[in-house]
Amino acid sequence: MISLSVLSVFVPTFLLVSLTPGMCMTLAMVLGMTQGVRRTLWMMIGELVGVGLVAVAAGAGVATLMLSQPALFAVFKWLGGAYLAYLGVMMWRSRGRMAIPDNLESQGCAGRRELAMQGFVTAVANPKGWAFFVALLPPFLDASRPLAAQLGALVSIILTIEFVALLAYATGGQTLRHLLGQADKVRLLNRLAGTLMIGVGVWLILG
Repeated sequence: MISLSVLSVFVPTFLLVSLTPGMCMTLAMVLGMTQGVRRTLWMMIGELVGVGLVAVAAGAGVATLMLSQPALFAVFKWLGGAYLAYLGVMMWRSRGRMAIPDNLESQGCAGRRELAMQGFVTAVANPKGWAFFVALLPPFLDASRPLAAQLGALVSIILTIEFVALLAYATGGQTLRHLLGQADKVRLLNRLAGTLMIGVGVWLILG
């Protein structure tokens, strides 16, 4: 079990980090805007799997080894960033399955697997995310106690907080769509969402 003194520091720290705008939160907002909160849940599943994987690797010391292989990250993040930027361009042009359709009553049909993969790649392909967990988790782990139980508890807290933050951003995106949801503003919404998506792609490449 994790002591209350540890939780009293860890929870506020990670809550602040999660609520800070970043790649995953921006992606959640974009998809909430174009796909709605319900379909964005598939992206969240992929993102949470990725975050959990990175957190466990960091707590187990594997992340340090991964960070020593920058070429691996370079290929992964360039491919992932280029794909997200491509989707952003398509959205900006009001094309593709990710864009908001001209008929607001119809819904974009991005596949569940595609959405989940976007979340997973965004979470795993960022070296700064790995470095963050390498720096964050070890101070909260007690070497004199079983590692698995401590790591399991902390990762559970991380995923819970991360899900709440993703849901808040996705809801914000969906609310923005409703506020600007007139048919004559669909192009504006697509361009806004596309620009943000391109930004996430570039952010991932340069991260």
